[in-house]
Amino acid sequence: MQKILIANRGEIALRVMRSAREMGIKTVAIYSEADRNALFVRYADEAVCVGPPPSAQSYLQGDKIIAICKELNVDGIHPGYGFLSENADFARKVRDAGITFIGPSPESMDLMGDKLSAKATAKKYKVPMIPGSDGAISDIKEAIKVAKEVGFPLLIKASAGGGGKGMRLVEREEDIEQQMNMAVSEAISAFGNGAVFIERYATSPRHIEIQLLADNHGNCVYLFERECSIQRRHQKLIEEAPSSVLSPELREKMGKCAVDVAKACNYSGAGTVEFLLDAELNFYFLEMNTRLQVEHTVSEMITGLDLVKEQIKVARNEKLTMTQADLKINGHAIEVRVCAEDPMNNFLPDIGRLLVYKTPSGPGVRVDDSFEEGMDIPIYYDPMISKLIVHGKDRTEAIEKMIRAIDDYKIVGVETTLDFCKFVLRHKAFVSGKFDTGFIVNHFKPEMLNVENDEYAEIAAIASSAIFSASSQKQILTENGPVKKSKWKTNRLN
Repeated sequence: MQKILIANRGEIALRVMRSAREMGIKTVAIYSEADRNALFVRYADEAVCVGPPPSAQSYLQGDKIIAICKELNVDGIHPGYGFLSENADFARKVRDAGITFIGPSPESMDLMGDKLSAKATAKKYKVPMIPGSDGAISDIKEAIKVAKEVGFPLLIKASAGGGGKGMRLVEREEDIEQQMNMAVSEAISAFGNGAVFIERYATSPRHIEIQLLADNHGNCVYLFERECSIQRRHQKLIEEAPSSVLSPELREKMGKCAVDVAKACNYSGAGTVEFLLDAELNFYFLEMNTRLQVEHTVSEMITGLDLVKEQIKVARNEKLTMTQADLKINGHAIEVRVCAEDPMNNFLPDIGRLLVYKTPSGPGVRVDDSFEEGMDIPIYYDPMISKLIVHGKDRTEAIEKMIRAIDDYKIVGVETTLDFCKFVLRHKAFVSGKFDTGFIVNHFKPEMLNVENDEYAEIAAIASSAIFSASSQKQILTENGPVKKSKWKTNRLN
């Protein structure tokens, strides 16, 4: 494989390109008119504009992307995540065009891309399932019957859903019809598929996912788990590896179940099996993501593997070079998603120019981004600016390191999730490990950030005043008597 095209944008495009370059592989970027000056475009060996800013007219133009590959003699396509990454029809067209799709087969995507077919496939290996309907439900009377069997509260979920879209919580029988109609409508709008099903709503659930790596020769390993329970609108904001609640025995049991799911769909490449963990530490299969996850970075930090390189090796039909026995957890990693969102206003996306943009650094600190100072945050795409990742010898050190890194991260021009993430990391529920997907509902109110910021500002002001007073009055004794501090010394102190 001599040249690959990255069918994506932003930080994941740049992250894939860096690994490819280390492997001696040339890269091609595609970009919309809104991303013309983006870092990933400048980093690539070649770059081609695919259309106007809206995704439907640029990054989702599968046929156009394949045509570019043929014109530039591209050997493979890496889809990143989002956009076309889990589109089985696109992967099939790529294969039919004689180009390698760096990901699973279209057939595996078909099986796992729909939640109902994924559940049916996983059942063959007796993977634990959340009680609920066996298939799609369209009749209200049938829905009410199933709801009574499952019990309240329950969830109505879109079969083709993701990111919390097409999902409705129902706590009373009389609300089923309205919530079901809303879920169907949202599912049709978001995915073009109105199929929905019913599932029991677990109390105090945690979102645990298992990272997998499989080759084309029947080998599959799990790279341990990621804790992804800190979410807003069913979308993750903080992820860590390993989870603070899994015992070695439970970890192994969940890992083996995840491998069974991969075997059930003849999976190859990097993938993730997501589980729900209830308050009694019972786990249930949720879905499989047939792509690289945003939070793959924390798995890399605790295993020392480069998952993008592993994806490319599998796509080149190479065998995995590690067995399950070779894999060990090394320390603890945390990732926070730095999004252009306003936590004070229900995490609504924010846009603007990065007037100041300074990233943190230091041992064990990693920033995956594709922005620099002076660039604009476009309105057309996901509002994530970057991923901030840290690695420590244990969870306590990782939390401390992340708080320091957040303090060192300077962004002016847009509202971000940094202050919220710091709030979470310092909260006793997170520090103790006793939290679930309801963290925001149970522990967070927007005004809490104001209190924290006001206290921090007051402390900083007092400290600055004390330092200034001391520096202006302090004198240095020399052989000739007391003299005022030099300008250099004063600047160093301030």
